[in-house]
Amino acid sequence: MTSHRPRKRFGQHFLRDRQVIDRIVAAIRPEPGQALVEIGPGEGVLTRPVIERAGRLDVVELDRDLATTLADRLGQPKGLTIHQADALKFDFASLAGSDKLRVIGNLPYNISTPLIFHLLNQAEAISDMLFMLQKEVVDRLVAVPGSSAYGRLSVMASLYCDMDWLFDVPPQAFKPPPKVDSAIIRMVPKSLSDSDRALLPALDQVVRTSFGQRRKTLRKSLKSLINDQAFEAAGINPTARPETLSLSQFQTLARTVTRKP
Repeated sequence: MTSHRPRKRFGQHFLRDRQVIDRIVAAIRPEPGQALVEIGPGEGVLTRPVIERAGRLDVVELDRDLATTLADRLGQPKGLTIHQADALKFDFASLAGSDKLRVIGNLPYNISTPLIFHLLNQAEAISDMLFMLQKEVVDRLVAVPGSSAYGRLSVMASLYCDMDWLFDVPPQAFKPPPKVDSAIIRMVPKSLSDSDRALLPALDQVVRTSFGQRRKTLRKSLKSLINDQAFEAAGINPTARPETLSLSQFQTLARTVTRKP
């Protein structure tokens, strides 16, 4: 079967390097009986070795041409279920059943951040995630307070997941080669307490508002939510900027919002 022409509108870059493919599969460690789902299988270079080891695999592919030819391309393997759908709108939790999902994929760079947030909102149904992402996005995911990459994605991902930056992948491993480096990250959802879950709406509001105006002080960016008395009660300097606050400090600010009359 001929190769599929990569489409810019889908952010397609197809992995070609066999050593990188083998290294990713080794990091996934697929086993029979696991509930695995792959996002953006493309031409199936990861799909093939994963389903050979796991025996079954769901894949979510937006590109209709790829979705309709994937099974033939792989020799019609048993256990392969193809969902021709937009991953940003897909209900991943519906695939979990009695087993939590393992989610893998070479995520399209143009939607990787909103897609990660979409998956974090379904983290209760997920046991682990292993993704290839633009290196810059991985840097933001694992960033610590005070670093230039630290932002909303860093804070919320650290609430939901433990993360491990595994290894980098150079542009020449792909066709066409992207203009950026890539990296592999493993994300393992945490068990959130009831109080953490109850605080989520306020936390998301505080973090989103803070980093929406990250050049401003917290006093200015959060003036509609938190006054100086509340900052003082929380023990947080209102002249600080959002990139200096830890997750726990953002949670403290979120609690002041929930206590507002």
